[in-house]
Amino acid sequence: MGRRARGRRLRQQQQRPEGAEDGAEGDGKRSDAGWEGGYPEIVKENKLFEHYYQELRIVPEGEWDQFMEALREPLPATLRITGYKSHAKEILHCLKNKYFKELEDLEVDGQKVEVPQPLTWYPEELAWHTNLSRKILRKSPQLEKFHQFLVSETESGNISRQEAVSMIPPLLLNAQPHHKILDMCAAPGSKTTQLIEMLHADMNAPFPEGFVIANDVDNKRCYLLVHQAKRLSSPCIMVVNHDASSIPRLRIDVNGRKEILFYDRILCDVPCSGDGTMRKNIDVWKKWTTLNSLQLHGLQLRIATRGAEQLVEGGRMVYSTCSLNPIEDEAVIASLLEKSEGALELADVSSELPGLKWMPGLTQWKVMTKDGQWFAEWEEVPHSRHTQIRPTMFPPKDPQKLQAMHLERCFRILPHHQNTGGFFVAVLEKKSSMPWNRRPPKLQGESREPAQPSPAGPMGGTAAGPSELDRKPVTGMGDAEVAERTENLENNGNKKDGVCGPPPSKKMKLFGFKEDPFVFIPEDDPLFPPIQKFYALDPSFPRMNLLTRTTEGKKRQLYMVSKELRNVLLNNSERMKVINTGIKVWCRNNSGEEFDCAFRLAQEGIYTLYPFINSRIITVPLEDVKILLTQENPFFRKLSNETYSQAKDLAKGSIVLKYEPDPTKPDTLQCPIVLCGWRGKASIRTFVPKNERLHYLRMMGLEVLAEKKKEGTVQTNESAASSGPPEGEVSADPAAEQAASADASAGSDAAGAAPPR
Repeated sequence: MGRRARGRRLRQQQQRPEGAEDGAEGDGKRSDAGWEGGYPEIVKENKLFEHYYQELRIVPEGEWDQFMEALREPLPATLRITGYKSHAKEILHCLKNKYFKELEDLEVDGQKVEVPQPLTWYPEELAWHTNLSRKILRKSPQLEKFHQFLVSETESGNISRQEAVSMIPPLLLNAQPHHKILDMCAAPGSKTTQLIEMLHADMNAPFPEGFVIANDVDNKRCYLLVHQAKRLSSPCIMVVNHDASSIPRLRIDVNGRKEILFYDRILCDVPCSGDGTMRKNIDVWKKWTTLNSLQLHGLQLRIATRGAEQLVEGGRMVYSTCSLNPIEDEAVIASLLEKSEGALELADVSSELPGLKWMPGLTQWKVMTKDGQWFAEWEEVPHSRHTQIRPTMFPPKDPQKLQAMHLERCFRILPHHQNTGGFFVAVLEKKSSMPWNRRPPKLQGESREPAQPSPAGPMGGTAAGPSELDRKPVTGMGDAEVAERTENLENNGNKKDGVCGPPPSKKMKLFGFKEDPFVFIPEDDPLFPPIQKFYALDPSFPRMNLLTRTTEGKKRQLYMVSKELRNVLLNNSERMKVINTGIKVWCRNNSGEEFDCAFRLAQEGIYTLYPFINSRIITVPLEDVKILLTQENPFFRKLSNETYSQAKDLAKGSIVLKYEPDPTKPDTLQCPIVLCGWRGKASIRTFVPKNERLHYLRMMGLEVLAEKKKEGTVQTNESAASSGPPEGEVSADPAAEQAASADASAGSDAAGAAPPR
């Protein structure tokens, strides 16, 4: 800060009334007229918005006032329990019988807290909503325990705090574990996590046949997406960074032949003006204008078209926006259906979510400029407006064609019907190839064909309307024969085996961070046999799916992907920018050479690895699990004889700690737990991230008093009296300390706290 600025700030502080803070009045209280920082409160009024939607009649007769009233109310908090985790039932039981009961008869700021209710249309009571806004939930002292629970469980991936309407598109996709899924505009990732859950519907299959490729155009938002996906610890998710309107076609190896990858399910949740989010994004009230929709329509149509091209015949694509505007909704769908010439159809999904209230899609609408000028058809638009208003924004003129589209099968969710945000969803099914894919490529276009799969030339990226796309035979090169013809041209012979690195700069300009390569462990790598022997890995273990992120030096972390994603990675290294994929399964110890195996297990991937491990497994009773999770480094004498008898003959090093529920004791924890641990000289410790520890303790009925660590010990209502081992005991096991420091240096899942020095 410069001298002048410092002087100016000092003068302002001297002039300020005594006791006043930033944005506060002289009496120390915040002004009622504004927010923090003294900004004026946004008035929830927009006459143009009201005029526009009243004219379009999106709200049923007599419901307008309720609609506007709902928009002015803050959005209620909603949460979703991760459905595929084996402890979903335990979390639900914990929520219902503990946290929700504590909310009964509670008042916050004069408002009675309603006990959360399940969303009627979400399966198996896995989604809940309350009348509490997110702001009240964060600020209120009475709700601190509930809020702490939500934050901690969200970090562990056991619940997701997601807006109710945002849960609808993945449900309508009806994804199955064997489906190949593309999420075109995925960040921040709440819908992506739902899709991952669907892949893992069968918890006994560590590697589902399907996968999710989650894409976003914004490099920074891709890392937010990675963070969301990592919570679910799946080997079947890949995050990529591309413009969705020109996302490259990928190829896979099918029995030795290179074939184009077509997706079974595509989620197309496009960028939109967001006027359905007014309840949480109150900036929209003052910024709303029809210009936003007019500017986004072309991009939305291009993204939807690109998605339709990559969908397999018989596949399903869900198009969604958080906008109520038909220019972004029905107009995009109608234009896409028209140019598909029967290849796409709107599916009737009215019976798929019983309990959900929705309005059928519009069949007639008009276009309004930001100045309030209306146009009912393209012919009325003056030439000067042709760059802003396009023919694809209007409903089809032909009544028969319009009727055949069945636009009434689209869903429009209105905020006042079920106390949600506004939303639009359309479900499309592909009956045949898109018309431009059916046409044989022109002979004179042969010389341009090799450029097609490269993302350097955005496919359909500049198309303003359907006519331009129809004239492009190059875009249609999706047939297996075409892929075969281009294969030799693309394989320039200098690609390293098993390495998927960043694409060459000539083909794609890289934005954001340059990612490390994905290097698969070769079959003859001397790194693997000691690991296989130490953990007695099953012969069926898919070692070919192990990868690292370095081509040189020591391999510090080993990751794992499913064989289908391995296929995608190896065959498309020059086509796509991969941000992240795979889950961490092993980490190198700092002094690994002292032990029989240099790599210890990582908690992140333990549920994937566990079915293949046949050695170094200790079955522990519930009381021992409590001790291991609340004490930093308990000596053997603190554990049961059952645990000690299994541990005493094991060599020092990484171990698996397994808890099996007892069905004859229904009051105890009824879901299995698998933890990574370390067998030291005379003690055992766990390597579990903090939030995951807290989760397991909650499931066992231990309330975490305050998330404080005292000499590396998690305080609970049971352990508060005897707060774990004294310093001497913790530092008694240098091997465990070295493993913990390896954790800290690698930035990974260090147990609770680093041991005292």
